[in-house]
Amino acid sequence: MKILVLHGPNLALLGTREPEIYGMLTLEDINREIVDYASELDLDVTCRQSDIEGELVQWIGQARKEYDGIVINPAAYTHTSVALRDAISASGLKTVEIHLSNTHAREEFRHTSLTAAVCVAQIQGFGAAGYRLALKGLADVLRSTDG
Repeated sequence: MKILVLHGPNLALLGTREPEIYGMLTLEDINREIVDYASELDLDVTCRQSDIEGELVQWIGQARKEYDGIVINPAAYTHTSVALRDAISASGLKTVEIHLSNTHAREEFRHTSLTAAVCVAQIQGFGAAGYRLALKGLADVLRSTDG
């Protein structure tokens, strides 16, 4: 099973960006953990990051030709991007939305997700461990719909 893991804007700054909110792990650390855990689940993962909304939209649109599902941290685009929402919906791929922080415990503008409604689940507030939860949950959902 192939899973595309997408990281949205400013996540390349992890490790130095507001560590009290996002932790000390870098994006490279998180991607390494994702790849290691995915191999335990017999998943093949590709991790990508972009600050550019259109690039994320393109990757989602292309994913349905190559991947079985998506794990996405849309970051700030969660609250603003109809384009990402529509891309996830149009892809037809099971998608899990992930956030390192609990967005509901933060500023009010972060309480609304435009993308969550087109995802099979949303995981937030567990830091980098949320990616493991997302991968396990998505793998379980995909395997239960396979046969």
